[in-house]
Amino acid sequence: MKHSLVFFLAIILSAQFAHSQQPRTVINLNGTWEFDQTTTAFPPEKFTRNIPVPGLVHLAEPKIIEYDKFFKRPDKPESKEQFNLYNLDYTPRYSWYRKKVFIPKELENKAGMITIKKSQYVTQVYLNGMDLGTSMACYTPIEFPVNKAIKFGTDNEILIKVGERIWLPAEAAGGTDKEKEHYLPGIWDDVFLSFTGDIRINRLLVLPSVANKKLTIKTQVRSLIPAQIFYGDPMQDSINLEVVIKEKISGKSVATAQGRFSAKRDNLSEMTLEIPLSDFISWTPEKPFLYIAMARLISGKGISDELSHQFGMRDFTTKGKFFYLNGEKYFLRGTNITLQRFFEDPDCGNLVWDKEWVKKLLVSYPKQLNWNAMRICVGIVPDFWYDIADENGLLLQNEWLYWQNHGWDDEIRKEYTDWVWTDGNHPSIAIWDAINENTDIFIGNTLIPELKKLDPSRVWDAGYMREGLMNSDEMDEPHPYEGRIISNEKGSEKTSYPIGNLDYKPQALKMIREAGVPQLANEYGWIWLWRNGLPSKLTVDVYNYYLGPNSTPSKNREFQAYDLQLETEWLRSEPNIAGVLAFCYLANNYGYTGDWFTDNIKDLKPAPTLQWFVNAFAPSAIFINLTDERYVKQAVPHKPGEKLSFKLTKINDLSGNVPGKVTLSILNSEGKAVSTKIISVVLSPFDRSSIPAEMSLPAKSGGYLLLAEFIADGSEKPVISRRFIKVGKLPEYKYYELQPVNLK
Repeated sequence: MKHSLVFFLAIILSAQFAHSQQPRTVINLNGTWEFDQTTTAFPPEKFTRNIPVPGLVHLAEPKIIEYDKFFKRPDKPESKEQFNLYNLDYTPRYSWYRKKVFIPKELENKAGMITIKKSQYVTQVYLNGMDLGTSMACYTPIEFPVNKAIKFGTDNEILIKVGERIWLPAEAAGGTDKEKEHYLPGIWDDVFLSFTGDIRINRLLVLPSVANKKLTIKTQVRSLIPAQIFYGDPMQDSINLEVVIKEKISGKSVATAQGRFSAKRDNLSEMTLEIPLSDFISWTPEKPFLYIAMARLISGKGISDELSHQFGMRDFTTKGKFFYLNGEKYFLRGTNITLQRFFEDPDCGNLVWDKEWVKKLLVSYPKQLNWNAMRICVGIVPDFWYDIADENGLLLQNEWLYWQNHGWDDEIRKEYTDWVWTDGNHPSIAIWDAINENTDIFIGNTLIPELKKLDPSRVWDAGYMREGLMNSDEMDEPHPYEGRIISNEKGSEKTSYPIGNLDYKPQALKMIREAGVPQLANEYGWIWLWRNGLPSKLTVDVYNYYLGPNSTPSKNREFQAYDLQLETEWLRSEPNIAGVLAFCYLANNYGYTGDWFTDNIKDLKPAPTLQWFVNAFAPSAIFINLTDERYVKQAVPHKPGEKLSFKLTKINDLSGNVPGKVTLSILNSEGKAVSTKIISVVLSPFDRSSIPAEMSLPAKSGGYLLLAEFIADGSEKPVISRRFIKVGKLPEYKYYELQPVNLK
């Protein structure tokens, strides 16, 4: 029996060894690490806490010192516009992570590398007491060779030190966000050890071209062979690069290519292969078909490394004032996520790394809301978020945390270049966004043209670097905050914004109309609420103006939902706008802005705004073009019984005709229809046109709700547009509150 057990264990160990002899062996270091903090750059005498990796320091148990200073729950909002990150209310500390990991003896002839996908701010890595190196990168991988310090066949101690945001060097390509107050440090993406031959694939970039029916495979190859020591020693080595393309789900091989290259010793070398691909399925948000590219390096010793990435055959380009997806005109509809702000949220916890929660956030609700795009705003996200977007169909405008100017040109070039190499395989990423609401001549006119050569398959945005400032402007991102209340010494100026008037053309829309490149309106509203229904720090004056200082959370939510529905209709009806992304889907509760959920964010309970967005973002719709009369203070009541003349705006984001019927109704305060009319309509391809409409107003004075319910032929669900109207003069008007659809 004893001999049988030994034989059985030998079989298991042999199988494990065989697996370890694959070209690349990966040891996952995610999980629980020992943790503690110090006020000096010396490691703690003992570790008294544990922490999950990936995560940030707020997840340590027991909680970090001064935890409550990072996460506050104020009783009411304080009107505030910005924050200086150097106004600290806590003691900055170094954060220390420690983990022991067993490294099998069988890996002794392999070359090892430690990879930390994302860690902020300034990360230093030690292995068995030896300093492997330091990096200031916060949003791209940190990597160091480990063989000089590793002990094979036994436990190894990994010690990682992470600094504070205020200690980030001046040259680092990390911006500031004046609407953030606390920058939590920590290791916030995957960590692993990988072992390969002495020449490894450092980066693999798969660039599709649907138009040209080909793939361009770019690789960064890292040689770990020591550089030349004596005259005449080799300075480079010959290496074969082989690439196999397969369908992700079926595993069917569809293309192969190979080439022979030279790898410079102890250095990075770039290698490129082009692969014709005539028969393929294109990737779109509606059909996110994926492939796998497997790259293999073969040296004289055999297979040195293998690395695979998923990708999609997807072109995202511009022509004139519009975006094109795989050669077809394509309107973007969606929202924004500000993850770095969400890190400050008292209820954030470990949700950012909970894949089921993230999938509900990125897939479940957006599909119901007719969204096909999101902007990852002022800071990028963990790598698996992009995988989820790839697999489920979501286009992303991927924005670096660069709002207020920060960083030196050489370091910005280094980090942005690695950003493209690292994240450039994701078909979901359609737009690289270098800057938010700012300008930088080096980034706009030197760096972006360089990076376009590395990755010509995407569009670049650069904040306020518009035509005239930017030598080659591909798109702009206007932020038409028309409902904002501007405070001055005399008090708050009264807004004249005619909510619901789709013909309203302020200066912001004039600039959009005059521009020669696509305009993506990815911020608007200025109507944020906290999840308890109170105004955010930036919107106290707005709610005071429209609803008064004692408005209830319920009334606030009703107004926010109505206002954002009408503002979305206004922007989507503008023929010169290529996309509309509402701000903001996920943010810091109790912050300067807010999002559209209620209660604890872990439950993702939608507020009325999200529920009404189902209508405002419908691909095909009929919108009422009429100024609101409930909240717009300048509105004059109609005379009872008179004719109400207005316009209906046809919206169609699709390339074909959409016939249907629109039912116009006027509802009294009890929800009873007092007038109804049905009109047959046809929405032409990419329609943004208007038709006249007329309704007879009731003879009885009161508050009424005007509805337009569009049902396309073959559909059962109506797309609803609404306006509140006043009939006759009354001291107070009551209105029927139509309930939105429930999101699942």
